[in-house]
Amino acid sequence: MRVFISLKLGICRTFQPARSAAASTLAGTRKGNLLVSWLIVAFALTAQQGHACTLNVTGVNFGSYDVFSNSALDSTGNIDVNCPNGVGYSMALTAGGGNYTQRVMSSGVHRLNYNLYTAANRAVVWGDAISGTVTVNGTGIGVNVNHGVYGRIPALQYVYPGSYSDIIIVELTF
Repeated sequence: MRVFISLKLGICRTFQPARSAAASTLAGTRKGNLLVSWLIVAFALTAQQGHACTLNVTGVNFGSYDVFSNSALDSTGNIDVNCPNGVGYSMALTAGGGNYTQRVMSSGVHRLNYNLYTAANRAVVWGDAISGTVTVNGTGIGVNVNHGVYGRIPALQYVYPGSYSDIIIVELTF
């Protein structure tokens, strides 16, 4: 949500009327500056109507990984974003237990490499727009907009049997 703050300036002046100033001058009783100004600044905060966007995330579940397979294991998750009509947004994914070059799932002390991508061809890593990764951008239409999360575990990783997992945080900026 963006909040716009505007400062409204109000000026208030008090002064002695011109007739009184002239009379004082003629009578020789003028004792100082007859025109005194004060600057009063009033701050008024105005805010744009708040936009609420919601997320619904379905994680990437790879199922069983075959350590002897020559093929990578692919799977897909989803992120549904619902923003009001016309509200632009950007989604970043954290690196989790590894880094953006190679994310890592763990089972105790054991590790299994994987990564998350923006498209089914798995060519571009979904990250934070740093170090060769990209974010996914969109514009709200008032209903859920589905964004696929494409995961891949590279082939021929000799790992111990177990349940491997990682925690990725979706960062939505709007």
